[in-house]
Amino acid sequence: MLDFFKQYIPYYANYKLKFFYAFIGMLMVAGGSSGSAYVIKPLLDEIFIAKDQQMLQILPFFVIVLYFAKGFGGYIQAYYISYVGQDIIRQVRDKLLSHILTLDIDFFQKRHGGELISRITNDINKIQNTVSSHIAEFLREVLTIIALVGVVIYQSPELAFYGLVVMPIAIYPLSRLAKKMKKLSFKSQESISDITSHLSETFNNIEIIKANSTEELESTKFGQYNQKFFNVSIKSVKTNELVSPLMETLGAVAVAAVIIIGGHQVIDGTLTVGAFFSFMAALFMLYTPIKRLSSLYNKMQSALAANERINQILALESEIPSGSEAFPEKLEKIEFKNVQLKYDEKVALESISLEANLGETIALVGDSGGGKSSLVNLIPRFYEANEGEILFNGVNIKELNSVALRDNISIVTQRVYIFNDTVAANIAYGQEIDEQRVIEVLKQAHAYEFVQGLSQGIHTILDEFGVNLSGGQRQRIAIARALYKNPKILILDEATSALDNESESIISEVIGEISKDKITFIIAHRLSTIKHANNIAVFKQGKIVCMGSEAELKTSCKEYQRLHNLANI
Repeated sequence: MLDFFKQYIPYYANYKLKFFYAFIGMLMVAGGSSGSAYVIKPLLDEIFIAKDQQMLQILPFFVIVLYFAKGFGGYIQAYYISYVGQDIIRQVRDKLLSHILTLDIDFFQKRHGGELISRITNDINKIQNTVSSHIAEFLREVLTIIALVGVVIYQSPELAFYGLVVMPIAIYPLSRLAKKMKKLSFKSQESISDITSHLSETFNNIEIIKANSTEELESTKFGQYNQKFFNVSIKSVKTNELVSPLMETLGAVAVAAVIIIGGHQVIDGTLTVGAFFSFMAALFMLYTPIKRLSSLYNKMQSALAANERINQILALESEIPSGSEAFPEKLEKIEFKNVQLKYDEKVALESISLEANLGETIALVGDSGGGKSSLVNLIPRFYEANEGEILFNGVNIKELNSVALRDNISIVTQRVYIFNDTVAANIAYGQEIDEQRVIEVLKQAHAYEFVQGLSQGIHTILDEFGVNLSGGQRQRIAIARALYKNPKILILDEATSALDNESESIISEVIGEISKDKITFIIAHRLSTIKHANNIAVFKQGKIVCMGSEAELKTSCKEYQRLHNLANI
């Protein structure tokens, strides 16, 4: 708990004035609560017993002031603490997403997207309740307890001993319940993460689910995750609700002792009726904030568990640190020297040596899993080579600034990424929109004709994943995006696979033209795509088995001959 406060208290430093107003509100609530208990003594002793007319005229107004202070103080506290807490949570959510986006591609491939969404939404929501309301309620109840304890001791120090003995007795069972709540809260967050992950997977794969009529199967899986969450939630409720009967029972014992001892003192005349009832009112009122405090402490365990899960992510660092060197003003050459790449223990690339010069197009061919995509993923440093070097104009890639490196690379993959935004925003993604430039690259990508036919042309909003476009249209948008960036390195990973033969031929001509001032890498299974390549590297089981022009490979490379024959079947 202390670590939690240490982590979040610095955020409050930016809201000193608002927190001061909230604290004033808490004091008003505490003062109003304790004052309403204290006022019972003059109400009984001065008005009902002594029949003081002057007090009868004053006291009702004093009661109104007390309850107004309590109500208005509660409003002030709730508003300012909610403002501060929600703004802090906004910052934490921004910080978490920004940090996650700095992590390596490997992190995202090993974590389910639904789990990350759960961390950013559900886990932070758990913290929000604590930062924006629980902390304020905790402080308010503590102040109220202090004020009421003052009234209790002031009215009768002896009775206060018997009435307050319940507080230290209750600490042990309450702390045990709090520990159990933290464990259950951790399990609850994991269950919510499973539900979010399954929903994300279901909605992303809805076509295959419909095609295989597996709606019932997915519903059953979801039901299992949902049942698990229900079981944990019910245990949490059961544990949290034990606080009230525990405090009620202990409190009843203390109240019974006070009634016996206090009753004797009233009968003996050592304690006035007003003082006794004021004491009893304060004591009864005291148990309410104590119960709330105990319940709040249990609820805050959820925030502690969620915060641990968030800190697990924040503690992760990129394993591929950025260099500091600027990207070459004119890129002349990229060299791979004895490069090896492993995914955990699996070797993806072995002893790769390759050279690509300005204006050249290097084609990578081979069976699936041969290592082609692994090679091009090393160029933007999505992964780090385990051995060997990758040099840009003789400078090791590890020395280059990662942002500058990626700013000079455009990648088009078989899987096309479309954002729920306009056509122009999708093409100029990450850069300022120049409409003339957008139209120019759309024409180059053989896409302007169909974009003109959309309802608002380049300003048409595309649906999520581009579902209002055909596969070929989405791929043309992706190619246009790559061209808009005007990169020094162009990577095409099955970039024309969704195009018809005529469109593929046109795009291949465009690629041939724009590649003259770039270094281009093309991965293709359709060998017709690589007819303009200067060099073809043939991959097999993570190694380059042959390299040369198409004419050379047709006569000297058995693996290329096999691929060529398969392509012509």
